[in-house]
Amino acid sequence: MKSIFVDWSGNNVKLTWLPRMKILESTKVTSVHAICFNEGKVLLAHIKNRGFNYPGGHIELGEKIEEALHREAYEEGYVKGAIQYIGAIEVSHEFNPLFDPKGKYPLIGYQVFYRMDVIECLPFLREHESITRIWVEPTEIPFVINDHELSKLILEDALTLTSV
Repeated sequence: MKSIFVDWSGNNVKLTWLPRMKILESTKVTSVHAICFNEGKVLLAHIKNRGFNYPGGHIELGEKIEEALHREAYEEGYVKGAIQYIGAIEVSHEFNPLFDPKGKYPLIGYQVFYRMDVIECLPFLREHESITRIWVEPTEIPFVINDHELSKLILEDALTLTSV
């Protein structure tokens, strides 16, 4: 478990990596993310206005967490595969003086992460918000993703899981 503070659009947010901790309250899950592996490489999707990152996004109304994960992996990376749970980032706004309790996010929410072993890689059609996809050696990820330091821990934990 490791915590960091980040500035998200002027908001002071505490992030804590919780490896293998299952989040039982799905209403507190604000997003799902897939670290997709294929032939030893990791998929990164270039999302409009955000740069390269792991495929992921919000859960739609009535959707289960794992259904959302499969949908996001398909929409952003055009891949399908078998998944294993890695862990969650607890996103706490407890130290954020700008937090709006009536806003979109809970005071404490969770971003959940899964490892996906790609079974099917489909043609990239650019029908959704991703511009392109690339396959990267795991050691190169920190040079491509412009994200917080917890993303490295998540990747390390994903690499410890064996293929499904």
